[in-house]
Amino acid sequence: MHIAFFTILFAARVVFAGGCFWGMQAVFEPLRGVERVVAGYAGGEASTAHYEMVSTGTTGHAESVEITYDPKTISFRQLLDVYFNVAHDPTQLNRQGPDEGPQYRSEIYYTTPQQRDEAAKYIADLEARHVFGAPVVTKIAALPAFYAAEPYHQDFVAHNPWNPYVVINDKPKLVKLKMTYGKWLK
Repeated sequence: MHIAFFTILFAARVVFAGGCFWGMQAVFEPLRGVERVVAGYAGGEASTAHYEMVSTGTTGHAESVEITYDPKTISFRQLLDVYFNVAHDPTQLNRQGPDEGPQYRSEIYYTTPQQRDEAAKYIADLEARHVFGAPVVTKIAALPAFYAAEPYHQDFVAHNPWNPYVVINDKPKLVKLKMTYGKWLK
């Protein structure tokens, strides 16, 4: 009980949207210092935070992951590195891979002014260095609320490693994560 309270007291939280939440969750879970990753929805109302509704692209929600992390073990900057370099393509407007619609947008939902400022500086640096062949379209917004997705979406990649979508779209991200940021893994 004391350890759980200590973790809650000193943990930080951010929500990233960037395509299908299955792959996003699988990319962030193995990072040392990441305590919990939940697939879900952000940007819309509680009444529309259901997969069947969100998938219409009309709810204002984005498929997202809520990341709870220990900033003494992994920095917000490191999470941004993984988000921009592995988890998704920040130059795709309202799409990622085969998934299209505003529910697959690139967006950072910050929970502190420091996260907002650091994300804005990070994006400005990417743009100044012309890291990508197209402009970064990632939005930055305060987290209004986060709603966990249905249980069958949680840890989908781990439970369904041979699902064709996972093999084609998510496994390559996990290979890149290990090759690029292997020293950050648990």
